Amino acid sequence: MKKYLVLFFIIVLASVLRFYQLGHNPPSLTWDEAAWGYNAYALNIDGKDEFGRFLPHDYLESFGDFKPPLYAYLDIVPVKLFGLTEFATRFPSAFFGVLTVLMTYFLTKELFVKSQKREWIALVASGILAISPWHTMLSRAAFEANVATFFIVCGVWLFLFAIQKRPWMLTLSAASFVLSMYVFNTARIVSPLLVIFLSLIFFKKIWQHKRQTLLAIIIGIVFLLPTLRFLFTPQASLRFKEVNIFSDISVIQQTNQEIANDNGSVISKIVHNRRLAYGVLFLRHYFDNLDPGFLFIKGDGNPKFSTQDVGELYLWDIPFFIIGIILLCKKREGNWFVIPLWLLLGIIPAATARETPHALRIEAIIPTMQVLIAYGIVNTIFNIKLKKLVLIAIFGLLFVNVLYFLHGYYAHYPSEFSGEWQYGYKESIAYVMKNQDNYKQVIVTSALGRPYIYYLFYTKTNPDFFRKTAVIHRDAFGFVHVEQFGSYYFPDNMSMYTSKKEALFITTPGEVPHNAKVLKNFYQLDNKVVLEAYTL
Repeated sequence: MKKYLVLFFIIVLASVLRFYQLGHNPPSLTWDEAAWGYNAYALNIDGKDEFGRFLPHDYLESFGDFKPPLYAYLDIVPVKLFGLTEFATRFPSAFFGVLTVLMTYFLTKELFVKSQKREWIALVASGILAISPWHTMLSRAAFEANVATFFIVCGVWLFLFAIQKRPWMLTLSAASFVLSMYVFNTARIVSPLLVIFLSLIFFKKIWQHKRQTLLAIIIGIVFLLPTLRFLFTPQASLRFKEVNIFSDISVIQQTNQEIANDNGSVISKIVHNRRLAYGVLFLRHYFDNLDPGFLFIKGDGNPKFSTQDVGELYLWDIPFFIIGIILLCKKREGNWFVIPLWLLLGIIPAATARETPHALRIEAIIPTMQVLIAYGIVNTIFNIKLKKLVLIAIFGLLFVNVLYFLHGYYAHYPSEFSGEWQYGYKESIAYVMKNQDNYKQVIVTSALGRPYIYYLFYTKTNPDFFRKTAVIHRDAFGFVHVEQFGSYYFPDNMSMYTSKKEALFITTPGEVPHNAKVLKNFYQLDNKVVLEAYTL
């Protein structure tokens, strides 16, 4: 009974950290978040996405990045209940973030199924994840990767539970892995890899249950069929082509130059082979994601994923993380090998990207690190004397770490990094809605990125009206640019509209012409002017 009280407290704590001020911190929506919310809003109205595709099951075109669609469907109910708001848009991420904490408890018990300490390890692992700065921050924005992580964790747990106790749950495991592929692109690589390696490792056990295994395969294929054809289209790989290291032509140019410097010798062609160069680059990017500074000190360089002065894990975690790795390899309890396998496979997609390290692209490895930390903590406490003093010291230091993170996140983070979250759109749109009847056109700068989706979101524009009035341009790379809908214009070049005398302009300070009449300034939370309203 006590263990369930502890687990209940952990879930309550996780819920508070993920839902408290969810609509206000982060301080604004990114354009991807606004797209999720508006597409959920559109689907709820007429069953079509923003561009008119009926019940899209394979992708949302959005800005031309062809997002896996499940997050938008998960967001329909919250948007219906709470309205088209920041809180509703982020609700699925926070909700599944809490469920991931709960699922980590059950997963850890199956990982250490024969350990006498498995209950303690499971509780500590879920507790560590509940207060994790990494998982907390990713749960507080509409990051679809966070939902995909839940389905991956659930898939692994169901697989282990099935082979040890309930074979029929293999079908649920297959369904969970496939669902993760409908949420985030990285899962389309990580989930199949995990399924393949888990199946090979436990081949004898799943072979003993041929009927259930065959049914799981059929269920997996059936669930995958709606999107299978799309996965082999150029659109599906568009995002990968944009960010992967293998499209970096500078690597080829460098190897060719090095071969030329060596007069085209055979040895030089071997040593400076472009494939070898890309392989070295892949390994470098792979291990960037395991950099101690990234993990324990500063976190991701992108402020959306880190407060910049706390790592993705706490500094406090370091000794227990190391102890956990050593003892795991030494004691080899239960299904211990799943943890390093999962961790190593989960980083592969991120290693192919140019931007590393990247907290979002490697979120699939959650909760392997938290399990390792928990394993180190529990074994340390059970194998030392003066337990009370050690416990007080350990949890005292943890409390300081957590308090420092939370203070920074709530007291300083919004004002320091509001600009990273496109802050200013909501306030400027409220002004536009109040005054737009006095003007024939509203002309909005694209300098902050994707302004049209914010106008759709905050004006709650009827999707059918948007589709009928929108002027849309799709470039050669497949990216979508909405140039106008209704009386709203979103030019790339504001100078084209400098003669519009009956228009309201919303631009950045640097784009305001000298002869303009500035009506209002819009500020970031650090009091920096981000947008200005003016007329000519």
